[in-house]
Order: sequence, then structure tokens, then C-alpha cells
Amino acid sequence: MKKKLLILFGLLALNIFGQEKSNDSITAKKNIKFKYEALVIPVSLISYGVIGLESHTIKDINTDTKTELNEHIDEKFTIDDFSQYSTFLSVYALNAAGVKGKNNFRHRTVILTTAYLIMGTTVNIIKHTGNEMRPDMTSNNSFPSGHTATAFMGAEFLYQEYKDVSVWYGISGYLVAAGTGFFRMYNDRHWFSDVAAGAGIGILSTKIAYWIHPLVTKTVFRKKENLNGVIMPTYNGKQYGLAMAMTF
Repeated sequence: MKKKLLILFGLLALNIFGQEKSNDSITAKKNIKFKYEALVIPVSLISYGVIGLESHTIKDINTDTKTELNEHIDEKFTIDDFSQYSTFLSVYALNAAGVKGKNNFRHRTVILTTAYLIMGTTVNIIKHTGNEMRPDMTSNNSFPSGHTATAFMGAEFLYQEYKDVSVWYGISGYLVAAGTGFFRMYNDRHWFSDVAAGAGIGILSTKIAYWIHPLVTKTVFRKKENLNGVIMPTYNGKQYGLAMAMTF
């Protein structure tokens, strides 16, 4: 189990430091800059998850991971329901505290909204067309992990906004995201391959959002400089979530 988590953390570390050498982020005044090498880590994670749907070897790894975790579980922790949002909310918290990131409120909110739409649409389409049973046998929409995808989307968002201030902001965000994925497995809600795929989808969604941001701004939010909004927690009696409202 420890080896599997170390491999996952290693891949994510390569993702962060690889980006340090190839800056694929943009600001509102720069043209889009696509970097193929930035696709390696997220595509590898997604591929691992997809292959795991049919691979007996990866299914055995999933089962072994579940068994090892179940041996040490005393009680479940629902921290993953909150930690999935903490990574991207940190960007707004840091700005509110006076630590300025790459983009102003308007541009970072457009980027986050774009990334969330890409990630959410991808995850939900796959979940509703797939048939992967959860480890706790409660439903057959286990693949991929939506909580993990949300957390890693936010971790990449935090990294892109603050990597010019300090790379440690990004590292801390990725640690929280990895912890979210761990607790999805710990709480018997996802397989290891679900978490890996979710991480890849989350990272890739944010990268795409930054790459297409100039186009989105030009076509959707053109001449709408006065963009304001609010993010509020929600609870429907069963699930926690976030609601975002924007005015422009």
C-alpha cells in the first residue's frame, strides 16, 4: 500500500517540477501556449485508470489495496467531503489575505469555472455510462473518483496561480489532493485506479482551462470586465457541495 502511494506522490511531484521547466500557464494578455509534455502525467494517470477497468493485474492491485486498508480501518472519516474543495478555495483565501496570484478575480474565476465544467462534465458522463461497482458495493458509478478529480483540479489551479510566488503553495495543494484520494479509498468508496484516473482528469481539466482561457475570454466574456461572484457551501440533507454565482 505504501509503495503504491509513494508511486502516486512521485508522479505528482514530477508533474509539479516538470511544469517549473515548461511554463504552460498564461495571463490574460498572453497568447495561448500549449505544451505537449504537460500532458504526460495526467494522461498516464487516466490511462492507468482506464486500463484498470479490464486489467486483471490492476484489479488485483485494487483488491490488495482495499484489503490492506480494511485491516487498519477503525472508523470512517468524512474529511474528503470538505478537502476536495479546499485546494481551489485556497486561491481565494490567499488573495483575500493579500497574497496576490497570477490573475485577478475575473480571470481566475473564469478559469476555475471552465476547469470545473470540463472536469464535472467528464466525470459525470463517464460515471453514468460506466458500470464499475464501488468497493463498498453501494452503487456502480465508482469510476472515476469525482472527489479526487475536484481536489486535483483545485491543486493544479492553486499551483498555476501561485507558482511564481512559491512552488510550495502548489506542493501543499497536491498533498491535500492526494490525501483526498487516500481517504476516498480509506472510506471504501473508491478503488486505487478510480483515484488515479480522477487525479489525471482533474489536472488535465485545469490545464485545458488555462490553455483556452484567452479564447473563452474573447468569445464569452468579451467586454465584461466587471465580473463579480460568490462561492457558497451547500447541503441537501445527504451531500455537501458548493454553489457558485457570478454577475457580469
